[in-house]
Amino acid sequence: MFILGNFLGAVAYILGTALHLYMWVIIVRAFLSWVSPDPKNAIVLILIRITEPVLASIRRRLPIGGMGLDLSPMVALLAIYFLQAFVVTSLGDMAWRFRSIG
Repeated sequence: MFILGNFLGAVAYILGTALHLYMWVIIVRAFLSWVSPDPKNAIVLILIRITEPVLASIRRRLPIGGMGLDLSPMVALLAIYFLQAFVVTSLGDMAWRFRSIG
């Protein structure tokens, strides 16, 4: 059972790290939207390609259309915090339990 525990621990660690990095990508994208960077810049294009699928999905579901204020980055960050607190922590706890069984 310790192998399953180690596997779940590794999945929890990788998922937590990926969510943390994606959180920072969304924060950088939100800050860039305030300064109007060059839209042809390679880094700006990469940030848009990485974040736009998630943010566009949230924008479609938010009932606040036409307000001029984009709350999708905040909603995405809250979702990431929830996933870190619930999914990653639960996987870590399951991993610990599987390690202690064997």
